[in-house]
Amino acid sequence: MKPAEPTDVRLSEPVLPTGRGELSDGALRALRSSEGESLLPSGRAVDQADPYGEDLHLALYLCYELHYRGFQGVDPAWEWHPALLGLRAGLERRFLDALRSDTEVRPHSADEAFEGILAEPVNGTGLTYFLRDEGELWQLREYAAQRSLYHLKEADPHAWVIPRLRGRAKAAMVAVEFDEFGGGRADRMHSRLFADLMTDLGLDTAYGRYLDASTGEMLAVVNLMSMFGLHRALRGALVGHFAAVEVTSSPASRRLAEAMRRTDAGAAAVHFYAEHVEADAVHEQVVRRDVVGGLLEDEPWLEADVAFGVAATDLLDARIGERTLAAWRAGRTSLRTPL
Repeated sequence: MKPAEPTDVRLSEPVLPTGRGELSDGALRALRSSEGESLLPSGRAVDQADPYGEDLHLALYLCYELHYRGFQGVDPAWEWHPALLGLRAGLERRFLDALRSDTEVRPHSADEAFEGILAEPVNGTGLTYFLRDEGELWQLREYAAQRSLYHLKEADPHAWVIPRLRGRAKAAMVAVEFDEFGGGRADRMHSRLFADLMTDLGLDTAYGRYLDASTGEMLAVVNLMSMFGLHRALRGALVGHFAAVEVTSSPASRRLAEAMRRTDAGAAAVHFYAEHVEADAVHEQVVRRDVVGGLLEDEPWLEADVAFGVAATDLLDARIGERTLAAWRAGRTSLRTPL
């Protein structure tokens, strides 16, 4: 492999994080070396890893991030290195098998899957309800720091599915993504709006800045998007995931906008979520009617995959919510390291 490019000409790339165990330590050693193939962790280590654990998900996140911005000092050729792709396949298999097992009892029709997430409880107890009703500014800052792993590249993982769709599904998906990318205006891209929110909250807007602080549960949420997006065989699951995000986004964003107002977080902080209340209410209809509907009209055999995507998204969102709320209710930081 050729030497890595100088870091000073690649300032938009994040720095490599600190490892969290055998898998991520081995991947990091390999990425730092021009002769790193022999340093990669073994298949046996992958097979013995916790499929939802910090170590596995940091290692998988490292593999996926090479398809986005990469890392400072890491040779871009690693993106398609056969040995690293082999490691990634093993990590994905371990994660995907656990997801399928833990969502085995689920609806297999898209309509039934959406019924389970469409109804808003009268007295909700989840993360966004807590933030709306009693969250403090320090908790909103922690929430935003973790979510920055996705929101600073918002819509990028979902764009992978576009060439894998056709007809009505593809046209509708592009229409929704066009909005996510600001309708052609860089200052209106949702990733830019989230950076403005972070500024209001006194957070560092550098891409990947809070990777070390983020939990394995958050890494799993972001990895799910990348895994579904990067595999054509999982296009149905990606569409189900994307639909689940759009269905739940508008009411959750309304609660978060209220939390930002109540804590005087700042105009940009309020605007990010207020924008999503309106935009995602429209997106929900387009995604369910035309993206999901168009996909299943063309490929009806993917319906169980769509339902799986919904269920997997719900499972991982519940996991991060439970961990975060448990920490906050105990008076502790929800992050691996405090801000």
